Amino acid sequence: MHVLVCEDDELIASGIVAGLTAQGLTVEHVGTAGAAKAMLKVAEFDVMVLDLGLPDEDGLKLLQQLRQQRFELPVLVLTARDSVTDRVEGLQAGADDYLLKPFDLRELAARLHTLLRRVAGRSVNLIEHGQLSYDPSSRITLLAGQPVDLSRREQALLQALLHNRGRVLSAEQLKDSVYGFSDELESNALNVHIHHLRSKLGKGIVETVRGLGYRLGPADGAEQP
Repeated sequence: MHVLVCEDDELIASGIVAGLTAQGLTVEHVGTAGAAKAMLKVAEFDVMVLDLGLPDEDGLKLLQQLRQQRFELPVLVLTARDSVTDRVEGLQAGADDYLLKPFDLRELAARLHTLLRRVAGRSVNLIEHGQLSYDPSSRITLLAGQPVDLSRREQALLQALLHNRGRVLSAEQLKDSVYGFSDELESNALNVHIHHLRSKLGKGIVETVRGLGYRLGPADGAEQP
């Protein structure tokens, strides 16, 4: 899951980034509304965590602008504004969830997984694909009932494919899901992770669409390699 965190408090932001990264998420942090707009133009994100008290523009106004511009990514508002009126205004402006400060990082992560689950039209966290099952919350991968050890990058790659069944993702889109902007990448890094995923979950788990990118293979592609 690729998360954009828009939070101007560096201490809170660093805690969010460290906590979510430790749970296997790919996280980018910006401290202003302007930086958030710029980031959304150059990368794809699965979900956004938005503070309302930003230094250059109220977060609620930013949210309204994003919705007017047809940005459909789920947005979780993270704020100290705790009145019913504030929560109602946030939800009416287009927020998908609302979490008050102070908060527990485990709850934040759980809410983000829930938002992504809703977008995918699932009622439970567990994602099944043939003999493969993957739980984004626990990060447990099973193939034919047997646990498979995947690295954090491999998990991020698998999750991106599972959340986009039937959709061809370009190499750049997959890189956005798997790596952060600060990561130093070798030119063949993505191909290496795809190779490892195929070796662990079956060659057909990732299909190459020549000239376009990659997509999740058919359900029977997830089989003992």
